[in-house]
Amino acid sequence: MTFLDNHVRRAAGDSSDPAAHLNLEFWQAKRVFLTGHTGFKGSWLSLWLQDLGAQLVGYSLPAPTEPNLFAQADVARGMTSICGDILDAAHLHNSIHQHAPEFVFHLAAQSLVRRSYLDPVNTFATNVLGTVHVLEAVRTCPSVRAVVIVTSDKCYENDEKLDPYKESDRLGGFDPYSSSKACAELVTAAYRSSFFSGSNAHIAGIGSARAGNVIGGGDWTEDQLVPDIVRAILARKEVLIRNPHAIRPWQHVMEPLYGYLSLAQKMYHEPEKYSQPWNFGPDESDAVTVSDLLERFSQAWGPDLPWRKDSGTHPHEAGLLKIDCTKAKEELGWHPQWDLSRALETTAQWYKSFLSGDDLRAVTLNQIHSYEKALSTAILSAR
Repeated sequence: MTFLDNHVRRAAGDSSDPAAHLNLEFWQAKRVFLTGHTGFKGSWLSLWLQDLGAQLVGYSLPAPTEPNLFAQADVARGMTSICGDILDAAHLHNSIHQHAPEFVFHLAAQSLVRRSYLDPVNTFATNVLGTVHVLEAVRTCPSVRAVVIVTSDKCYENDEKLDPYKESDRLGGFDPYSSSKACAELVTAAYRSSFFSGSNAHIAGIGSARAGNVIGGGDWTEDQLVPDIVRAILARKEVLIRNPHAIRPWQHVMEPLYGYLSLAQKMYHEPEKYSQPWNFGPDESDAVTVSDLLERFSQAWGPDLPWRKDSGTHPHEAGLLKIDCTKAKEELGWHPQWDLSRALETTAQWYKSFLSGDDLRAVTLNQIHSYEKALSTAILSAR
């Protein structure tokens, strides 16, 4: 048993009620297959599922950065970790069939907009054909009950409108990354309707998750704001900002992970009802500019962080992006638990623990437990 005792864990959902909020006890001994488990978001999800008692198998290339959370938090300790490329269809197929999971979370991706300009072929191959490979393996694996395909809030045709994007809005993408995520959504929809519905199909829930920008401890990704800030702090340099006025839907990494687990649990009980696309992002008040986020992170960290606008030439990136999460709130019972201030404070604390040489697995698990406590308190208050 982890940080939360039985009665608090049960407060997060009644396993006998498929319409209940996320039930953390539900994941005990569930067989889960996770692609991209060595990445930032995948490492956080791996630790949470381990802590919930899931039988977890990860499939991924080696961690994409150095340092990386996967090694820092010793994520491999509590799971079966397979080194594999989702473009290797045979290896992926055999790995999924060998372990016969009940749940598949597909997080493996080329996740960077700027890199997609430099390597569009690999971006499309990984994000589109990789998704095909996952779904193709799943459709012949009868043990699978629910699949969550993680795409991005950048899958929408972004016309810089003020209104947040809803799941029913048009897909698109200016850059190869955004376009590839829109393509992954189309692949998911095609497989859902062709192979996972109807009397002769393998009935499993196939949902897609479109998350806003995530922050959190252990992110060392290149060309990402918070990691760039931390690297500047470590190097004692000023932070270079490409577009200080760009607005993004910032949220702690635990928020979409809570959404992924909620969606998977719902699809396990009612696959056809919940097999849809879903947005997971912060409340609209937490969609702020890059410069605002930097200044608020500076407040959470301590002394002011010097920064200036990077005057270099950069490829196109959207200046405004917000997403509407009404559907997830109303139909999944999902709600953000940490506002942006709490998310930034928690993130700053993690990196300070890194600088102090603390046990980062314990630090990360403690933050997961704090999030669970907030989640359980919110659910109890709503009853």
